[in-house]
Amino acid sequence: MMTDIQRAGPARLAVLGAGVMGVGIATLAQGHGVPVVLVDIREEALERAVGTIPRQLRLARLHGKLPREAAPAGLRTTTSLADVADATAVVEAVTELPDAKAKVLAEVSALIAPGTPVVSNTSAIPIDELAGHAARPQDVVGAHFMNPPYLIRTVEVIRGPRTSDAALDAVLSLLAALDRESVVVGDGPGFVINRILQRVINEAARVVEEGVASPESVDALFKGCLGHSTGPLATGDLIGLDNVVDSLRVLRDRTGDAGYEPCDLLLAKVRAGDFGRKTGRGFYAYDSLHS
Repeated sequence: MMTDIQRAGPARLAVLGAGVMGVGIATLAQGHGVPVVLVDIREEALERAVGTIPRQLRLARLHGKLPREAAPAGLRTTTSLADVADATAVVEAVTELPDAKAKVLAEVSALIAPGTPVVSNTSAIPIDELAGHAARPQDVVGAHFMNPPYLIRTVEVIRGPRTSDAALDAVLSLLAALDRESVVVGDGPGFVINRILQRVINEAARVVEEGVASPESVDALFKGCLGHSTGPLATGDLIGLDNVVDSLRVLRDRTGDAGYEPCDLLLAKVRAGDFGRKTGRGFYAYDSLHS
């Protein structure tokens, strides 16, 4: 499927997955004049992305987070992974399920040229585990963007044990071109951010589950006492509670730490389809759906 905002020319960046993060990363690239091929198996997700990206661009520019003077870049949407073969970098942003990520990394790495960096936006799965499914493990790097990536500048970059210097340098150069600030860390379940954050969200939800405090009280304490701009439960709603549960399970399975077992309240909300901002309800209700 070609969109009416596609421009001729080879893609520079391929983004795999048109969910919240994939669309946000595509918005970031578009805002800096980088052409994008956005891939998803769902036509409806791609159609939504075509409408969402211009709105996100306007929001980011209104807040001064993206340059107003950047020339419009080409956006192509497709359901065929073969259309990314000429990409100069690939960002994987599919759902946080190990089997799904393994499958797409194996397929895309067999299509692209050797030396093309393959970036995983995984929240918690170790990069070396994912690299083991790629045709060339040395080309795989982690780049954990925060949500929304077009507003938050800092990116947690993960170097796996087999990541090459060339791949890491290429990814750091790409992030610099996107005006992102990179912080490079080592590999391991959850890396830094989610090894800590997901545990905090889980415990905050458990406090609510036990009747100790309301979601509003938990978040007010984190903001008022600790200086956080957003409390843990509002952050969980922003991430997506389905993604929180998936990440907690990854951490539980790979660390053996029972503290990462998703609490009953989180599981109940996910079963009910209350994922947070993207569905209009999580720990809080939202007037409009978050793209």
